[in-house]
Formats: sequence, C-alpha cells, structure tokens
Amino acid sequence: MEHDLEFSGLLRLIDERSAAFRAAVTAAPDLDARVPGCPEWTLFDLAQHLGGGDRFWAAVVGAGPAGEPPAEAVAMRAALTAPREREALSDWLDESTRALLNALREAGSERGCWTWWRASQSPQTSGSVARHRVQETAVHTYDAQAGSLAAPQPLPREVALDGVDEFLSTCVATPCAWPHRPTAFHFHATEGRSWRLTVDSDGARFRRLPATDDGPEPEPAGVSVRATASELVLFLYDRVTADSVRIDGDGGLFDLLRAWEPEE
Repeated sequence: MEHDLEFSGLLRLIDERSAAFRAAVTAAPDLDARVPGCPEWTLFDLAQHLGGGDRFWAAVVGAGPAGEPPAEAVAMRAALTAPREREALSDWLDESTRALLNALREAGSERGCWTWWRASQSPQTSGSVARHRVQETAVHTYDAQAGSLAAPQPLPREVALDGVDEFLSTCVATPCAWPHRPTAFHFHATEGRSWRLTVDSDGARFRRLPATDDGPEPEPAGVSVRATASELVLFLYDRVTADSVRIDGDGGLFDLLRAWEPEE
C-alpha cells in the first residue's frame, strides 16, 4: 500500500527514534522502574525487548522469503540477554539498531520476508518491516520516557501521521469477518488528515478520507475520534486513555475492536 515515507526516510526514523530510546534509558535513575505502557515490564525488560526485536527482524529480513519465522532468528532471540551495566546496555542497543539497519539496507524495500501480518493490507516485505519498526521504536521510546520519570514527548509529526496508516493497515486490517454489527470508525488528526476503518462480514479495511475541519462527518460512522496524530497513535496502542482524545458516537465500539481477535 502507498504511504508517505520513502524507504530511506523509514531508515532515518528508525535511527532517530532508537537514539531517543537509548537517551531515555541512559538518563533513567532506575532500570528496574516499571513502565506505565507495559506494566509487566521494567525499563530494562523494555530495552531488552526492543534491542532483541531489532536483532530478530534483522535475521528475518536477511533470511528472505519464508512461510515461517526462521528457526535461527527464533532461537537467537530466545537466548538473548542484554547487559545490565548502563553504558554496555546503550552500546548493545546501538549494535542492535545497526544490525537491523544494515539488514534493511542490504535487502532494499521490496524483498519478501516472513511477517506476522500475513492477511493485512501491509505487504510481507522488508519495507513493511522497516515501517513497522519505526512505529514500535517510537511507541517504546514514549514508554521509556514515561518509565524514566521524565515527561514523555509526543511522537514526531511525520512518525505519527504515518503511524495511524501503519497501525490500521498492519495491526487491524484482515479478511476475517467482523463478529458484530457492521460499522465504521473515523480517525481525524488535527494536522488535517483523516482515515476510515470499515468492519463487516468481509473483515476490516481502511482508507484515507478527504481532509476535514471540525465540521460534519464526510460519511456516516459509528464512532469518530479527533486528536493530534501523536495522540491517535498512542490511543490506538493503549498508551493514552479516551479522556485524552475527543470521541463522538458510540465509544464502546473501541472496546469491541480492542477485544477482537480475528482467526487467520
């Protein structure tokens, strides 16, 4: 699916958000502090997760097209242990990012590879991996900033605007039937971009809507949400509550969407 960020831009943003993540970890007074967005994890757990994810996806991209995650990548991630010493951990995280970026550069944007989003609107390519890693790194940077007792910063504008697209196409879109009454969700960013997610017996699919102001909806929807693009992404990832955004219509539809677990 078309999106606004070129492959080189995705690689740049992975690098930038990874650096911001390392900065938050390095500045944290306590690596054993709980992370509000991932309450079962400490900040150290989060760092190990993100760095391990970079190394895992580097191996996946490097392996090329596959029907299952490469066994070597799975075994490698299961055996990973990040260093606990602060400087060594930062170096390990940086090495993890370099491994991912090197694998993506070597593969280019169109090379096929295994992904967990087989039935979504996102293709199974290294470019889609890069796009998703931007979002995972950005959201976990927000988590790390919150867990380090510093005020978390909004997601950068270009990350957040692509993040709504990426979440809907990768994490929500599916041909599996919606088990409730057909409806639609609208997402309106104050930066001037809007999206429509339709859910019915044909599954879930999204498309962009024409830019709107704060006036009437361009098409009927069961519920709509308005906020900055950063707030929309963080709302979709359960990092901010409904009180942080403006919801019009049946807000309970979001509970149904979050609880939905389509079978492939």
